[in-house]
Amino acid sequence: MKTLNIGLIGAGFMAKAHSVAYAGMPMFFWPAPAIPFKKTIADINEAAARDAAEKFAFASYTTDWHDIINDPDIDVVDICTPNNVHAEIAIAAARSGKHILCEKPLSLTTSQAKEMYLAAKNNHVKTMVAFNYRRTPAVQLAKKYIEEGAIGKILDFRGTYLQDWSADPDSPLSWRFQKDICGSGALGDIGTHVVDMLRYLVGEFTSVNARTATYIPERPVQSGMSDSLGNTKGGADSIRQSVDVDDQCCFMAECANGAFGTIEATRNAWGRNNYITFEIHGSEGSICFNYERRDELQVCFAKDGDDRRGFRTVYTGPCHPYGEGLWPIPALGIGYTETKIIECYDFCKAIMQDQEVSPNFRDGYAIELISDAILESAKTRVWTKVKEVAEN
Repeated sequence: MKTLNIGLIGAGFMAKAHSVAYAGMPMFFWPAPAIPFKKTIADINEAAARDAAEKFAFASYTTDWHDIINDPDIDVVDICTPNNVHAEIAIAAARSGKHILCEKPLSLTTSQAKEMYLAAKNNHVKTMVAFNYRRTPAVQLAKKYIEEGAIGKILDFRGTYLQDWSADPDSPLSWRFQKDICGSGALGDIGTHVVDMLRYLVGEFTSVNARTATYIPERPVQSGMSDSLGNTKGGADSIRQSVDVDDQCCFMAECANGAFGTIEATRNAWGRNNYITFEIHGSEGSICFNYERRDELQVCFAKDGDDRRGFRTVYTGPCHPYGEGLWPIPALGIGYTETKIIECYDFCKAIMQDQEVSPNFRDGYAIELISDAILESAKTRVWTKVKEVAEN
């Protein structure tokens, strides 16, 4: 069986998630399309790189990501860094002929996203952007129902991604609150997950009308680049610096197929942990999903009799998408790790079978164009058209 040598850049939380996926994928999906071998992990902090190599079972570590790019034995470059270095690493990897898995959002700007997409396209490498939530089996089941026509023509939708880890003003100023590192705030960090999910389920966004807000203008300075995600607090005497990205984003969207909807994303919603939801209404029924109850899909079909029409719960299991590789009975429990394992499976399969996989860099570029339109609309307070992907 073919081995794919992995070079992973960044040693934080996402490196842990990806490393677990590489280890677990062959156990869930056997025979595996390939066996990932965790060859090298890189981080600018040597202690972090060394610890990560031991903890995540990599054969070696380095403090210079160029070592991974220049290693002829590396097949896949996995980018788990802050957003501001995605483009430089990905473009170098593409030019070296290496396949690329990159955390979201794809880049800081649409121009960077375009350059990343074209570099990968021109060098014929496989790419994936890690919008892993769309690989939740219940979301895939929703896609199956939609494609089968079970809810008819899509009329409208709404989606949310609500968290509360930054609702406390004493939560630290991580890189996720600094525009020159992250690009945008709640929109890029979590909102793009819902954009990806609903673009995948409903269709291409053509125009948006948005509002953004920054509720906490200053936060305590955090030492280092690692995310505490609100788990550490700054005191009253802490040095504080300005936040220059959005805490909240809410927008309406029109789609090419005529569907219309709303999406809201905020990290300041007390009581919400990882509240990713969507509800899609069609001419023949409705679908409703809540990631915090990720084994479930709520469905209502218009064809049901008047005396029994209403939402029913379908628990995902072996007869549903990816069910053959997961757990043997419905509702046994799908978690974040499994979505990453499925992501790893699809990416490795695309490499080995020389097929396209989605979301890829083209999708990531398209989402950056949507994000640009959202931020522009938030400034002008008018409907803003989403630009089309440039293919050259």
